[in-house]
Amino acid sequence: MISVTPPKEIIKRALSEDRLKLLEHEAFELARHYGIPIPDVYLVKTPKEAYDLADSIGYPIALKIVSPDIVHKSDVGGVKLHLNSREEVARAFNEMLKTVSSRVPSARIVGVLMYREARQGLEVIVGGLRDSVFGAAVMFGLGGVFVEVFRDVSFRIAPITLDDALEMISEIQSKQILEGYRGQKPVDKRALADIVVKTSKIMLENEEIDSIDLNPVMAYDNGAMVVDVRAILRKVPY
Repeated sequence: MISVTPPKEIIKRALSEDRLKLLEHEAFELARHYGIPIPDVYLVKTPKEAYDLADSIGYPIALKIVSPDIVHKSDVGGVKLHLNSREEVARAFNEMLKTVSSRVPSARIVGVLMYREARQGLEVIVGGLRDSVFGAAVMFGLGGVFVEVFRDVSFRIAPITLDDALEMISEIQSKQILEGYRGQKPVDKRALADIVVKTSKIMLENEEIDSIDLNPVMAYDNGAMVVDVRAILRKVPY
């Protein structure tokens, strides 16, 4: 499992390599440091390593390519989902490396991110951004395809409290979906608000982070799980 490296060290390492985007495992490390709920994530380098780990991780397993040169992983075959055995994991690992290498021959491959897939929940998004006028701000809204289609989001300037975050959640136009729909249970708003508050803290404590996206966040009736984290950096003069 990835270690919890202090955020400043993660960011310093990326900037020293002239990277303005954290690698996938680095972004997960950042989230874990702040107590944001994420899966147990492993960075593996070989099919055998993935094969040996698979049973202990549990199924189904997801694999995602880790490369500083690839932005949209799924577009180049860099994502494999719903893997249900050690053999499937090892085979998918090999297939993914071959596909990515053929489509992006110049891409540097750091490894493959491996974790047990989170169970499906209501997909929401939590984000942080740095405005040139107001400074650090946080966002909440429906996630997945909904955020692109409906753009139903709310914002607050950091820092924010748990009550502020709960207000943000109640402000989106489609808030009724959070209350339960088609027989679904209401989602755990307090768990979501806690993630929003921790995202605010990330933005305030790390001036080098220009934006961060937690999308999707799987919202359940009891708790939540962040499935993907993306963090963009900026160079800050000292």
